[in-house]
Order: sequence, then C-alpha cells, then structure tokens
Amino acid sequence: MATHYQNVIIGSGEGGKYLAWHLAQSGQPTVVIERRWIGGSCPNTNCLPSKNEIWSAKVADLVHHANGFGVRTGAVSIDMDAVRKRKREMVQGLIDMHLEKYKASGAELVMGEARFAGAKMLEVRLNDGGTRTITGEQIFLNLGTYASIPPTPGLRECKPLTHIEVLELDRLPEHFIVVGGGYVGLELAQAYRHFGSKVTILQRASHLLANQDPDVSEEIQRILVAEGIEVVTSTQIVSVKGRSGEDVSLALQTPEGERNISGSDVLVATGRTPNTAGIGLEAIGVELNPGGWIRVNDRLETTAPAVWAIGECAGSPQFTHASLDDFRIIRDNLAGGNRTTRDRLMPSCLFTDPQVAHIGLAETEAKRQGIAIQLAKVPTGSVLRTRTISETDGFMKALISPEDGRILGFTMIGAEAGEVMAVVQIAMQTGLPYTALRDSVLAHPTMAEGLNGLFSAVKPVKGVAATEAKDVKTSAS
Repeated sequence: MATHYQNVIIGSGEGGKYLAWHLAQSGQPTVVIERRWIGGSCPNTNCLPSKNEIWSAKVADLVHHANGFGVRTGAVSIDMDAVRKRKREMVQGLIDMHLEKYKASGAELVMGEARFAGAKMLEVRLNDGGTRTITGEQIFLNLGTYASIPPTPGLRECKPLTHIEVLELDRLPEHFIVVGGGYVGLELAQAYRHFGSKVTILQRASHLLANQDPDVSEEIQRILVAEGIEVVTSTQIVSVKGRSGEDVSLALQTPEGERNISGSDVLVATGRTPNTAGIGLEAIGVELNPGGWIRVNDRLETTAPAVWAIGECAGSPQFTHASLDDFRIIRDNLAGGNRTTRDRLMPSCLFTDPQVAHIGLAETEAKRQGIAIQLAKVPTGSVLRTRTISETDGFMKALISPEDGRILGFTMIGAEAGEVMAVVQIAMQTGLPYTALRDSVLAHPTMAEGLNGLFSAVKPVKGVAATEAKDVKTSAS
C-alpha cells in the first residue's frame, strides 16, 4: 500500500534538505528519500570533510616551517589515522545535527533507493530491508553527482581513489599521482604534499584551472611547483598498469613525447557525472541534457508537471551555495514569487593555500565577448597583513565598467581570499561603484584592507562624479 505525501524529495543534499525542512514546518506532509549520505555529500564526503583535512595539512605545513616564525620544534611526524579520526568526528557531529533538524521540522527521512514506478509513484528499496511505495503531489529531484572516471585503458581496473576514498586513508601515500588539475585535484594534491607525500599532478589541458584566466593558472602553478609538486600539463594518459595503493604505472603522451610515471596511489579528479541513470526519469517525462543532466527552465522546473530539480543534477554550478540558492528560488516561487537562476552572481573559492576566489566576469571572457573594461591589479604582498603572517603570494584584480564604475568581476589569490571576495560581492550586488570600496575606511591590518589599494589603482572612471563618489563613501562608512 502506498504512503501519500504532499512533497517527495529524492536526495538529502543542501537544497533538498532545506526545502524539506521548510515545507514540513509549513505543515505540508513531506518525505525525503536518501540512499546513503544524510545531509548529502557536502557534510559527508566533499566540502566540509576535505576542508577539515586541508586544515590539518595547513597545521603540518606551519610546523614544518616553524623555525621561520621563531618556534623551535622537535621531530615531526604525521598520524593519518588521527587526521581521519578528527574528520570522522566532525562528520558524525554534522549527521547528528541533521537528524535533529529532521525531527524538529517534522520531515520524514527514509533511507533507501528510489525508482519511479509511475508519474508520481516511487518504489523504494529500503536500506534495512524490504520496500515501500511512496506517492507525492510534488516531486523534487536532488540527485547529486558522482566522480567520473575516464575510459582510459586500465584506469578503472587499477582501483583509483576518488575524493571519497582519499579522505578515508589512514596512511600517507609515498607518491601521490593526481589526475586532474581542477578544484578537487589541486586542493588534495597540495594537502598531501603538506603532509609529506611526493605529488605529481597530471592535467590534460594546457594549464591548471582551465576555466580561470591564464595569470591565475600560472600563479597557482608557480606556488605548487615551489612547494615541490610536479605539474605535467597538456598530457594524455595512454594506459595504466598495477593497482593504486600498491604500485601503479601510467603511460603518458606529452608534448615532449612518451613518458612513464610510477607511483603508489592514484586520485582521479576529472569531473562529475549526474546520478540520473536507472531511476526512470525518462518514463515520467523528465528530459535529460547531453551528459545526463536534468533539463530545467530558469525556475528549476523540469519538463514533467509538478517536478523540479535542485543542485548539480540540474546543471547548477557544482557548489553547495548554489544548491542552497536553488532552494530559495523554488521556495519563493511555490509561495507565488517569480525568482529565477538568471544573472545570479555565483562566487567560487578554491581552498588551496593560498585560496583562489573569483566572482563575476573573468578577463578572458570579457575579451571574448568584446566587453570594455578597466583592469586594476596589485600583488597580494602589497597588503600589509600578508607581511605579518608571511603569506605574500598571489594577486588581486578587478574588472571595472568604464561607463559607470561598477565592478564587473574580481579575482584574488591570497590568504583569506574567500572572505575578501564577499566584500566585493556585496558591492557588486548593490551596484556600488568601485569608489565605494576605494574610499571606505577598512580596518588595519586586515586582508580586506587591500581593497583600498586595489581600487585606488583604477584611473578615474567617466560618469562617476566626485560628489557621487563622496556620497557613496559617506553611506558606506
């Protein structure tokens, strides 16, 4: 016999869980069906666990350089079992917090694997045995993604690590080979270098962080190489032999010719695949884009009536904060609003050391589209805060509209870049001219204070009068 709910949410990731809690607290019978990760991948396997271990690696790096800060230390060793224990304790605390929120909201959580048996009917194979039939008036697909493994001969057979398995290691790899020069690959490559592993990054594209401007890619590569990481770009893996965790060998084709590289462990970080196969979406009228992503409009409505999609599976940017905003769009539209995904400012932050933060228009994209800009760029080392913490690598740059002085884009490589970016984001969202940040009184010595120097490097912008800038300064401060 089927159990009927007003709202059925498949997947308990960021957007889905917040929608469930909101709808249930509003008095609507709501159920969430989750295969494995309570709260989704962010608190269990992705964002928070990786940043937890990255911070342990930061501590290790500081200890290794303690003499430079006037601190004498004895012999230092890395206990990866303790690193993992710290991460696991954090994850368990987050799971407990999520369970409390489900209980408080009244949303029901069902652990099992769902498959559509009809337009609004789901058969759920329960994790603890048995099945349930669930029907709903409104369906929300919060399916998430999983790590892609390229079809390279021998790669899958070598049992490579993904971001999930690498965060469960209780040992330090002797030679850590990272396939992929994007966010996941760079964060974990540097973390394991800080722990003490020999690290090699293999990147198919001509530069790391292929979607960033060339100067960003060049600077982060310079930083990683200076730490002893080998970076091989424009390379194709021809074949793989051996087993990750024991001994593995990769045959490469590089611009310089053929090359073999051997290591102890391989991490594959080459992209994501949506969890949309095998659950009957096509049969209920939910169309998919190439690659398996769910086709949605800018209100996150699918091609089936009363069915929405949230987060990565809908092609939203692969960030937890994007999924959270997807929730807000659906929540407000269900209440009669008219919010969309169009033109939303989407920040990103790479948690290497130093961080790489970006929001808005990139310099390369501005040139491609023929958008007129003024460019301001200063070294992060010009911010006096960096001298106090001995972290001077990187730069800050901003793209300014010559017409009205609005900030079109911002990128920073440096300590606490993500926090500094948030200040610029607020100015961009409110339409303030760059002069508002140039003339604001910012606390000294902080990283955000560097915005004074960055925007002072901009020549006066036509269309922003001195009196207008003065008024903005008064209101901002």
